[in-house]
Amino acid sequence: MRRRGLRERRGSVRVLRGAVCAVLPAELVLVVCLVAEVRIPGAVLLTAEAAVVALVAAEAAVFLRLRRRGPGPREALHELVPEPVVRLVGHELRLMASLVRWVARRPEGVGGAGVRAFGHARDQAAYMYGFAFVCVVETAGMSWLLASWPLVHAVFLVLDVYTVLFVLGLHAASVTRPHVLGADALRVRQGAHVDLVIPLERIGAVRHELLFSHPRQEGVLDLAVASQTSVTIELAEPVTAVRLLGKRYPVRTVRCHADDARALVEAVRRARTEPSPVPGPPG
Repeated sequence: MRRRGLRERRGSVRVLRGAVCAVLPAELVLVVCLVAEVRIPGAVLLTAEAAVVALVAAEAAVFLRLRRRGPGPREALHELVPEPVVRLVGHELRLMASLVRWVARRPEGVGGAGVRAFGHARDQAAYMYGFAFVCVVETAGMSWLLASWPLVHAVFLVLDVYTVLFVLGLHAASVTRPHVLGADALRVRQGAHVDLVIPLERIGAVRHELLFSHPRQEGVLDLAVASQTSVTIELAEPVTAVRLLGKRYPVRTVRCHADDARALVEAVRRARTEPSPVPGPPG
């Protein structure tokens, strides 16, 4: 009976995913036609919107049914929606949240006693601000050129403004997510898409090494900032890294960048060699 329920659940998920693959491209075509001011019969529009509403309702019903059978919200969402989609949406949300943290000056994951943060965004700031400025100029130019087509103007304005926020969010994510050294692990991060926890006992060697060329190598994770890395971490045992879309792979060498690379190297060396605190005598 349990296997039958599992087969039915997986069948429902496959049907929904197939419906999404069919409905969303059709909806995108309709949006493009509307932007291009192509006349579309009202019945077609009504049918398309009804299909979208029905699809959302079905997704919600299956999600609630999965939740009633035990999985938590995250597990149910991953079972219903492909992991790459969930991770991409999560990345976008983290970028927007980083903008709020940046303005509020509240970095993520740096609280706690004995925790040290090492920034890594300083060397990319100039060209990220320059890129954002170019996007702002492009937004103003497109707004002026498309002023005679209100619908097209509105669509491109939304896209252009979001692009500016996206670029600023990339930099904000780097600023608010520094590398973090704790009592038993080094947390190496890049933007909102890389967050790798390295236990200190797995670090074989760490050194200051300035590199500007990073050929792709198996087992090597390069986290370059402004095309450079300044810290090389060699691991005695591999750790598992996760790519943006969810692919997992073992890593034996990590190359990253820090604004004060020598201080990070020295802090990691000191943390690896410090003995564990000896408990005091019982009271």
